[in-house]
Amino acid sequence: MEAAAETLRKTPLHDRHEVVGARLVPFAGWEMPVQYEGIKDEHLRVRSQAGLFDVSHMGEVETSGPQAQDFLQHVLSNDVEKLGEGGSQYSVLCREDGGVLDDLFTYRLGPERYLTVTNASNHDKDFAWLARQAEEYDVEVKDVAADYAMLALQGPDARGILARHIEGEAPARMKTTTATVAGVECLVCGTGYTGEDGVELMVPPDGATAVWDALTADGAAPVGLGARDTLRLEVCFHLYGNDLSEDRDPLGAGLGWAVKLDTGFIGSDALKDVEPQEKLVPFEFTGPGIPRPGNPVLIEGKEAGVVTSGSLSPCLGTGIGLAYVPAGKADPGTAIEIDVRGKTRPAEVRKKPLYAPKGT
Repeated sequence: MEAAAETLRKTPLHDRHEVVGARLVPFAGWEMPVQYEGIKDEHLRVRSQAGLFDVSHMGEVETSGPQAQDFLQHVLSNDVEKLGEGGSQYSVLCREDGGVLDDLFTYRLGPERYLTVTNASNHDKDFAWLARQAEEYDVEVKDVAADYAMLALQGPDARGILARHIEGEAPARMKTTTATVAGVECLVCGTGYTGEDGVELMVPPDGATAVWDALTADGAAPVGLGARDTLRLEVCFHLYGNDLSEDRDPLGAGLGWAVKLDTGFIGSDALKDVEPQEKLVPFEFTGPGIPRPGNPVLIEGKEAGVVTSGSLSPCLGTGIGLAYVPAGKADPGTAIEIDVRGKTRPAEVRKKPLYAPKGT
């Protein structure tokens, strides 16, 4: 066990997490903070004020060159041609059969320069896939994960805190810009994974502690991966490996809005005639209990699906989750049951999001 622990990678902020007594756990090959004061308190702090996440385990790939746009249009599911300079765009990376390799955010940094953020557990696989597909294009695809630490400042007070430490204007939602924050030049992105307003900061690793210290000293509470998961679940954001996988297509996962079949991306041909037999739906317990991934979904007493994400919602006070169910049973209001360790719990399919942050 000790030898295995020594192989875990550490973010540039690892010592900051240790000093405040964070609970550190292995995650995607990294030693990451899962919580500090407690998941519920951290979750509610983000919803009511502001929280700061160390997400430096995420990966980054830079694509540049005369055919950068054409290449990304070929590999990403969204319409990259509509991504203006300084903009950001969500998409999925698909296999030829339409299975999802990863879900990604891509930022256009210049006329021929893009930065794509990958999930930590998929980064090496994603980069290898992209590099292989790039061989027929006049582009350079670089693994630049070592060039960045990544912080996420989220919550209703996030932009107010950032304003006291940024030189210039922060970008609007879904936009990005280069700016100096706490004396460190950063890529500031108006994106996040909580449903709240805020930014994600791409920071040189040697500047991460200066930015972290400035923001936490000004009221941004450190938040771990535990609350990151419950926050994203309340607003029905997908988690790769749970709600998305190579065995699932993006249409059944409800991501048709980010899948532009007419662009001809890899996997588009396989998806053109797809009529999902199962759909990913949000649900809420109508009684006690907490759902967990892998719990069977029962409809009219028969097993008919599976929970992919589940937890207790700190804001709603009930068990919530995402589950794949038959397409004909995916409408909001449909009664279902969840088998939680042999005990059936009543639930109901809901509309997205399960919780609507204030101001949305």
